[in-house]
Amino acid sequence: MLHDKLDHSDDLSTTGIATLEDLRRHLQWAIEVEHSTLPPYLTTLYSLDPARNADAAQLIGGVFVEEMIHLALVANLLNAVGGQPRLDAPHMLPPHPRTMPHAVRSIELALLPFGQEALGMFLRLEQPAHPGDRAEGDDYETIGQFYDAIEKGLRHLCVELGEDRVFTGDPARQVAGGPFAHTAGHLSPVTDLNSALAALEEIVEQGEGAARADVWDEDIDLFHPETKAVSHYYRFQELALGRRFQPGDTPESGPTGEAVTVDPAGIRPLRPNPRLEDHPEGSAIRAAQEAFNQTYCKMLQQLEQAFNGNPAMLGISVGTMYAIKGQAQSLMAIQDDDGLAVGPTFSYVAPENRV
Repeated sequence: MLHDKLDHSDDLSTTGIATLEDLRRHLQWAIEVEHSTLPPYLTTLYSLDPARNADAAQLIGGVFVEEMIHLALVANLLNAVGGQPRLDAPHMLPPHPRTMPHAVRSIELALLPFGQEALGMFLRLEQPAHPGDRAEGDDYETIGQFYDAIEKGLRHLCVELGEDRVFTGDPARQVAGGPFAHTAGHLSPVTDLNSALAALEEIVEQGEGAARADVWDEDIDLFHPETKAVSHYYRFQELALGRRFQPGDTPESGPTGEAVTVDPAGIRPLRPNPRLEDHPEGSAIRAAQEAFNQTYCKMLQQLEQAFNGNPAMLGISVGTMYAIKGQAQSLMAIQDDDGLAVGPTFSYVAPENRV
């Protein structure tokens, strides 16, 4: 479990979690952290022609799906401790480039086409913590340290208050299985300390690898069932280095398996960090970007509803995700006056302005 990897010389002062309200606030931050990765991953994914770059599209697409699982697991955690997950809000979609929520300012997120710059960004945001790194509830250097802080705060509150006073949420608000059941990850309900720790462990291992010293997480690779899945950080290493990890490989050895090929002709030359203001109101490009934003914000609304008492909306949100994919690919087929592909801006649209 996560606590086996913590340096117990840490004290709770680094977590910022001393009360239930602190815990709920940090779990809402975790929702914001998980969501913040989605626009960059989607932009890079949709810049790829999946026919020409099947390996890269499969690897990044798998990370995106697992980040959606993480988002749902964090919502389960927040609901389990009596909180209310929020996704449909302007602060969820600030302009890019931006910093990762509540992290050190060196973790910057941008909307980029596939390439070494995008992969460098992904490697930084998925960077594993070292065994013994202290828990950090704010201004964290790695996502693992942030989740360590949540785990330490959760354990502290269960000792101080008792599990019954910590896990007061309505079990009917939990989401499980459903549309993500076909992935390697597990979307399970959270009802007590053990299930909460399992959810945190799932999130960290899929991102960093098991025990922070391994290439693999504990899930089976959906596309290569004979092996365990490679964690997110090392999947991006596979793409950056052009080779797959195989059994026996370690972080030190690097990947020594089959080649991962990327066809540059199958990468759309996307303008980085597009803005609505780049194009005049009423133009075809801006209208397509605005339509995408409407659909993306509709998905956020559906997810918020799913996590706030209507779990069936999770399945409906998956249908909206397919609509987002189609709109993004249509948008990127348009070229601007400089011959660059046009990308989505991921700008917030207030509910009263949605069609």
